[in-house]
Amino acid sequence: MRFLKQFAIILAISFLGELLARFVPLPVPASIYGLVLMFLALFLKIFPVSAVKETSGFLLEIMPLMFVPPAVAVIENVALLKGDWWKLLILALLSTVIVMAVSGAVTQGIIRAQKKEKSK
Repeated sequence: MRFLKQFAIILAISFLGELLARFVPLPVPASIYGLVLMFLALFLKIFPVSAVKETSGFLLEIMPLMFVPPAVAVIENVALLKGDWWKLLILALLSTVIVMAVSGAVTQGIIRAQKKEKSK
């Protein structure tokens, strides 16, 4: 029953994200709205982390399975991608480097902020 309650909370937040995406005239995906809403709900302590911890952990564990259908679709449509493979490769490399740089910078910023707090 605990998992159903946690899953219902996650689904409700996701649904609110879908509603925002439908009614807010910005080019933001519903999943991003949902992530922001979940962050705000946890940050503002609308509900505690324990209210979604176990189910969110389970969903993170099975996340690789969610990549199987897109991978199959790419394999099925490889003929369409043959002419543009080099563009996709450049995009993949650039986006990987950008994500690594931003993640590193954010991590360093967090570590520096924590060191400053401890030294005070």
